[in-house]
Amino acid sequence: VQLQASGGGLVQAGGSLRLSCSGSGSTFSEYSMGWFRQAPGKEREFVAAISWGGARTDHADSVEGRFTISRDNAKNTVYLQMNSLKPEDTAVYYCAGTPYGLDVFKKGENNYWGQGTQVTVSS
Repeated sequence: VQLQASGGGLVQAGGSLRLSCSGSGSTFSEYSMGWFRQAPGKEREFVAAISWGGARTDHADSVEGRFTISRDNAKNTVYLQMNSLKPEDTAVYYCAGTPYGLDVFKKGENNYWGQGTQVTVSS
């Protein structure tokens, strides 16, 4: 599966952005999908994931209650709605997918990766 992320940008603290990730290939609906992020000088970290059918989601503690992941398999797209953004959310956000479950996805070891999209939150 090939992935294309979009929707990043510059926003003030407290604002919102919605990231989108479009996938190619007929297997998109069979993949667990989600997002990681990497801030300058820091390691890549898990942000959110969603199961292939959308029934199960998982969000990092740092974004719980502010970010929401969703997907539309008819459009081969996964979304990340980001509300109440903070300067510490500034990072490059990467879309990823795996044919395995969420637990494997979160480890980041067997994922297909899209290009990143920059999110910058000003204080």
